[in-house]
Amino acid sequence: MDKPAIEFTEKQIAIIDAAQKLFAVHGFDGTSVRDIAHEAGINVAMISYYFGSKEKLMEAVFEQKTNYTRIKVENLLLNDALSHIEKINILIDDYVEKFIAQQEFHRIMIREQLIEKDTPISGFILELKKRNLLSIKKLIHDGQKGGSFKKNIDIVLMMTTMVGTVSQMITSQRFYREMNNLEDMPEPEFQKHLKKKLSVHLKNLFKVMLTYEA
Repeated sequence: MDKPAIEFTEKQIAIIDAAQKLFAVHGFDGTSVRDIAHEAGINVAMISYYFGSKEKLMEAVFEQKTNYTRIKVENLLLNDALSHIEKINILIDDYVEKFIAQQEFHRIMIREQLIEKDTPISGFILELKKRNLLSIKKLIHDGQKGGSFKKNIDIVLMMTTMVGTVSQMITSQRFYREMNNLEDMPEPEFQKHLKKKLSVHLKNLFKVMLTYEA
């Protein structure tokens, strides 16, 4: 049974945002509770009051940023007005939008997963990924039952393709700019360009992977 989404107060969200900013730059181990309290403009005791520990605060960062995907998929499953591939396309648009808007958070994800040790945080990340994958599997299986999607789809590899593609594009933005002669493009315009390019590329890729259309 899925865990209900946690609702955070304004004060908790302010602390989560401060923690995310510091975790992205310094990593979990390199950030102290005192650092987070200073960034959030609060007393250290408030972090203990709201979250209990730095580990629980890191869990809250991930809960806040990842619950949206599960809720989005569940809503798409209930929407009979959309075709199965349209639902996947909406998921891709949302994922790209969220990834580019939350680059600090995704730097934390990458950083923590590269640490080759079994920690409470790495275990928590694994569980969140499993939870979101389970929701996406429902969307794919729904398309398979409806005859729109191929049967033998490696959903883990498919999602790894999406995450890896977007992640690599984000980390190599400068290279992409130079190779496409976009150095003079204003940053907001470039980010919009990047989102559109990524969405179109992934939709074309997923169409080939999922559907029977050539």
